[in-house]
Amino acid sequence: MITGDAKETAIAIARELNILSPSQKAESSCWTGAEFEALSPADKKKALSGKQGKVFSRVEPRHKRELVKILIDMGEIVAMTGDGVNDAPALKQAHIGIAMGITGTEVAKQVSDMVLADDNFSTIVKAVEEGRSIYSNMKAFIRYLISSNIGEVASIFLTAALGIPEGFNSVQLLWVNLVTDGFPATALGFNPPDKDVMKHQPRKSDENLISGWVFFRYMVVGIYVGLATVGIFVYWYTMAETGDGHTLVTFYQLSHWSECPTWDGFKVNNFVENMDFSKDPCRYFVDGKVKASTLSLSVLVMIEMLNAYNALSEDNSLLVITPLVNPFLIAATLLSTAMHMMIVYVPFFNDVFSIHAMTAYEWGLVMAFSLPVLLVDEVLKFYGRIKNSKELAQRLKQD
Repeated sequence: MITGDAKETAIAIARELNILSPSQKAESSCWTGAEFEALSPADKKKALSGKQGKVFSRVEPRHKRELVKILIDMGEIVAMTGDGVNDAPALKQAHIGIAMGITGTEVAKQVSDMVLADDNFSTIVKAVEEGRSIYSNMKAFIRYLISSNIGEVASIFLTAALGIPEGFNSVQLLWVNLVTDGFPATALGFNPPDKDVMKHQPRKSDENLISGWVFFRYMVVGIYVGLATVGIFVYWYTMAETGDGHTLVTFYQLSHWSECPTWDGFKVNNFVENMDFSKDPCRYFVDGKVKASTLSLSVLVMIEMLNAYNALSEDNSLLVITPLVNPFLIAATLLSTAMHMMIVYVPFFNDVFSIHAMTAYEWGLVMAFSLPVLLVDEVLKFYGRIKNSKELAQRLKQD
């Protein structure tokens, strides 16, 4: 507390506000401006260090500014509140100057970063909560898009590594990136603050937006997306009994499909309308992959819709922060799903996107490959909460 009042008055108010604890000695925690000015530079830093409250009385504008400057030199993030002309130098010097909107002078308001329109200090807490919420929503947006894009890259990489036919074409990927992902990503900006947002330790000013742990989480979710989209493609060719009459092949045949012309006696059923595989069965891996591509694309879309719900909170479970807290996200995912349904079941879009209508059984397969992304992220969030608890306990121990 920095004030121009008498020392005795300042100490009494500081004890009433618990800035000074009942057992804390005023002699080692309270100074007048003149007393503080007489200290050596090392003693000034020593006076301002420690975790106990400090009180400075009978200070002049230059004393206030010096106090702020020393705290900044000590590596602290400094917020200064004030209302008068005498506070202006310190308000300007601080990282965050906070002026009173009702009783504050115009000079104080002009040099401050924040003006309390109601002159209520609790508004600062609300502002901090709002700032943390905005930062959290920005991270949610990044978390969702990066993990989804890593999944698409992983899918393409696995396809090339395994030697199987490509599951997506460029039009399908553009549709997912520009249309299907866009609505949920935008809706994440309307996330309410986490219930424990004000219990977190303040982050450092030089803290990276994406830490090693966060990047690891992106990679795990992204790799699962890749495995699921490629997995259902392989499953359809090698094991899926969907009732459409398609011929099952071995994984070796699928991964060496380019060698198909050299295979003796290879035959497949004519399960696609207006497509005869009897003369050229190798077309089964090119023209006949429409249904497999549809399943793979549908898994990608549904996983990204579910992953949007994962992004509601960085560490809180979906059982704690449910999708109901953000109705905009629910509406966005429903709209994106409806748009995917449109291209799946409208014949005109079937031709544009090279996909095929799906049965209820095939939708069951899609959800079976998609839903585990919720469990994967829940496990990661569980370990994230443990990690945060350990870090908090370590900081409290150091304090």
